[in-house]
Amino acid sequence: MNREMDRRRFLDLVCAAGTSGLLAGVSRAAWGGEAAPAPQPAGELLVGAASISITPDQPVALQGQMHTRISKSVESPIIAAALALEGRHGSQKGDQAVFVACDLTILRGGMLEKVREQVKARVPDLDVAKLVFSATHTHTAPVLVEGAYEIPKDGVMQPTEYFDFLLGRLCDVIVQAWQTRKPGRVGWGLGHAVVAQNRRAVYADGRAQMYGATNRPDFRGIEGYEDHGLHALFFWDQDQKLIATAVDVACPAQEVEGTSAINADYWHETRQLLQARHGEGLVVLGWIGAAGDQSPHLMYRKAAEERMRKLRGLTRLQEIARRIDAAWADAYAAAQKEQHAEAVFAHRAQTIELPARVVTEQEAQQAKAEAERLSKDPKHATLMRWHRRVVDRFEAQQAGKTEPHAMELHVVRLGDVAIATNDFELYTDYGVAMQARSPALQTVVIQLAGVGSYLPTERAVRGGGYGAIPQSNRVGPEGGQVLVDRTVELIQTLWK
Repeated sequence: MNREMDRRRFLDLVCAAGTSGLLAGVSRAAWGGEAAPAPQPAGELLVGAASISITPDQPVALQGQMHTRISKSVESPIIAAALALEGRHGSQKGDQAVFVACDLTILRGGMLEKVREQVKARVPDLDVAKLVFSATHTHTAPVLVEGAYEIPKDGVMQPTEYFDFLLGRLCDVIVQAWQTRKPGRVGWGLGHAVVAQNRRAVYADGRAQMYGATNRPDFRGIEGYEDHGLHALFFWDQDQKLIATAVDVACPAQEVEGTSAINADYWHETRQLLQARHGEGLVVLGWIGAAGDQSPHLMYRKAAEERMRKLRGLTRLQEIARRIDAAWADAYAAAQKEQHAEAVFAHRAQTIELPARVVTEQEAQQAKAEAERLSKDPKHATLMRWHRRVVDRFEAQQAGKTEPHAMELHVVRLGDVAIATNDFELYTDYGVAMQARSPALQTVVIQLAGVGSYLPTERAVRGGGYGAIPQSNRVGPEGGQVLVDRTVELIQTLWK
């Protein structure tokens, strides 16, 4: 009851402040009252692709845990892969899109704007508003933001230094992909690979816990759904040589998340297997579907799974890559029979606003107590700030100063396929809803295409725990539903 009263009071405050429409009126901010133009008929597709190492040449602090880790080695290189697409209708230029998939934990605020500014100066014919970035969420990639961790100054590349290095590499790979585009063909397919497991265990008292033990007497089940579908896009040149592929798996790349080494996680082994089939020049974009409550970590049947892996003589990363490779091969075997030299291609990009999650007074008090307790030990500074931000949000909320979350939404139609992006570690149920309601034959959801946090379901919020509490997210279930609705509506405009 207290949560519902706080939620209603917050929405009343927002309305009184003149920013109502967080739920119903958000469409006015997103669409500007104008109907999106219908996509053009199928035309020639120009394709370019490139990849580049974004591996630092010095030790760096690693993103993804609540404590500082300094890299001691490079177990596998991290890369950025770019795919450039442009439609042509005779001599008339059509739509554009450049996808950049990065072996990073998360994107940093301001990164996209800086890349767009620099790329625009180098390739004026590219509409930089059509640049789309995403992260694979490996937890063994460099920190991008100063102040997030206590980082030694000597012998360690600082986040600002790495960020500048990263910007240069990202601009280079985009320009290379764009300048090498040529007439090509596209195909699409669907496979299945068991990679993700829902990582939230539910107990008899209704509580949920990330990576909670499942062998306890009070264990009652796994909280949510898992999506084992694997979406794949294939791009051939005019000689029918495969030059690029995009692979979408609804599971973050965080199998080796706790180590102190640079590692691209399962995408490195996956790229190796795919390139073994089609050459080292094959560009592989790793996309992560809606997977905020998912992980490759085993939740049950652990002994049996590990026995089979050892009998195969594989590491855990190799086992995951083997499954992705097999599913990709199944999809490719069928999709190569339908290589489309012409395909409907349209790209829509709009800013939408999502309501901020309401922080209750009880949640704020609990966060304040934790922040004060942790403040006594400097080694807990990162975790302390994590709790303190909830208190700051509650105070802003009480003062009527809470702003909605503005998100850049991209939707691309490529033949029978819709591609839709979001900022978040998006719980899988939302991705399932998007796919189920979409008019496209296949709907590819790409999460972490912006600076976002977890976006939990109502069921997860009731269970609590990491990933579902206010410390883990700024947008809650109300915003999740708005995101689903706006995404599906924009997809529908491309299937008129």
